[in-house]
Amino acid sequence: MLRAHGLACDRGDRRLFSGVDCAVAPGEWLQVEGPNGAGKTSLLRILAGLAPAAAGHIEWEGRPVADVRDEYHARLLYLGHAPSIKDDLSALENLTIAAAVAGRPLDEAAALGALRRIGLKGREDLPSRVLSQGQKRRVALARLLCSQARLWILDEPFVALDVAAVDQLCAILDDHLGRGGMLLFTSHQAVQLSGAGGSLRLGA
Repeated sequence: MLRAHGLACDRGDRRLFSGVDCAVAPGEWLQVEGPNGAGKTSLLRILAGLAPAAAGHIEWEGRPVADVRDEYHARLLYLGHAPSIKDDLSALENLTIAAAVAGRPLDEAAALGALRRIGLKGREDLPSRVLSQGQKRRVALARLLCSQARLWILDEPFVALDVAAVDQLCAILDDHLGRGGMLLFTSHQAVQLSGAGGSLRLGA
């Protein structure tokens, strides 16, 4: 289980949020909501260990994340709002390099299978600069199909996706939850996911 107590975040001399408590257990999802500027991305980055909290603490399986940082990061997959795709690399190269950097090497057959399943058949070897924004988003989301991480933290994963791709992503997330995975995400659109879920709203 991931649990956070009393989290606060400052941006310059402004406090974005404070006193935030949240938790997700196996098979559960939590959607972080709120207006632009409320700190949704900042909260996800804090929970992913990419930014410090101004106050509060985070626990993983009952222990402070600070004490089990390597284990926590090994169980975590974070995808930010931007696709983080290198335009000069192909979809296949982007996926395999991202896996290697994360310490989870991926063979070419598995990478090709993930890209084709996510809707990029025939585009696996194209330079990413020629892909549409939705296709670049699919390259990033293909990492989900290759991940063994228990906790997924996703910032606006549905952005730039068409209706069919949204349905496909929901099916991927449902499969993750059905296998006992945990999910935290932001989205400006309503989505229907299986399993136990809830929402956390930041700001007014």
